[in-house]
Amino acid sequence: MHVPDGFINAPVSAVAGVVAAGAVAVSLRGARRELDERTAPLAGLVAAFIFAVQMLNFPVAAGTSGHLLGGALAAILVGPWTGVLCIAVVLLMQGILFADGGLTALGVNITVMGVVTVVVAYALFRGLVLVLPRTRRSVTVASFAAALVSVPAAAAAFTLVYAIGGTTDVPLSKVLTAMVGVHVLIGIGEAVITMLTVGAVVAVRPDLVYGARGLTAPLKLRVDGELVDAAAPAPVAAASPKKLWIGGVVTALVLAGFVSFYASASPDGLEKVAADKGIDAKVEEHAAAGSPLADYGVKDVDNARLSGGLAGAIGVGATLAVGTGAFWVVRRRRTSQETAAV
Repeated sequence: MHVPDGFINAPVSAVAGVVAAGAVAVSLRGARRELDERTAPLAGLVAAFIFAVQMLNFPVAAGTSGHLLGGALAAILVGPWTGVLCIAVVLLMQGILFADGGLTALGVNITVMGVVTVVVAYALFRGLVLVLPRTRRSVTVASFAAALVSVPAAAAAFTLVYAIGGTTDVPLSKVLTAMVGVHVLIGIGEAVITMLTVGAVVAVRPDLVYGARGLTAPLKLRVDGELVDAAAPAPVAAASPKKLWIGGVVTALVLAGFVSFYASASPDGLEKVAADKGIDAKVEEHAAAGSPLADYGVKDVDNARLSGGLAGAIGVGATLAVGTGAFWVVRRRRTSQETAAV
């Protein structure tokens, strides 16, 4: 759903840029409550993983494909404030390095793909985990529903932005129907990916999943008429954060560097709707169209498989480095008392 330059006029794009900048600024403050020395590198990994999975377009209808947006996944794994920052980092890397998503439309993309998806998904997720049984399975079920709803919500948000500042004269009802319709289908794929990823991390390290914290109440025993916490059972061997991080990086590199070659070549939902309805009549060439990595290929590398694989690996590395660096700077520092307790 990357909006290119030319879909939305300059004044509305500028306003969207201000909204996105404000959202990022607020998220930077909020992320300090979500990030510490242990979770900051994992947040960088989440950004890199989302970048990798976004390269894997999957077919959803004849001649149409979709890809992960990632807002729900990021919010559930590392928190809503950090989730907005994860998507912003991914979109920034895609726009600057790979000419994917317009630069003047960056604010629109962050607002629609980042802010809207995170807010809608996390609000629904928290609501569901409050009413569902407090189990790990409830977390995965809630993540499925949250991701599913977040995608058509983003499509509706784009339609609203288009209604205010679209550069073409296409009936709004047609745009809304087409956008929401195809993105409901894409949302199913988003929901499956999100559920499987959240479920996999919850299975090995539930304590590292932001949305799963505090869901399991300690077992109580009555002793001399008073309820006390029961002795915790010996913990099952779990992957260390370092092993989880390494495994995640390897997975992201494999997805972006190898599996992406087999992704669907059909246009994604927005591209398809834009072509069918004429929204793209005034689309502009990307300012970074001459980038050595434009269109997810390495310039002057003739082998398509090698070119795409190298570009994907570079993208994962760049997103990981920028994201981890930013989150490490933003993280909450432990106090001396906290450090002594550890």
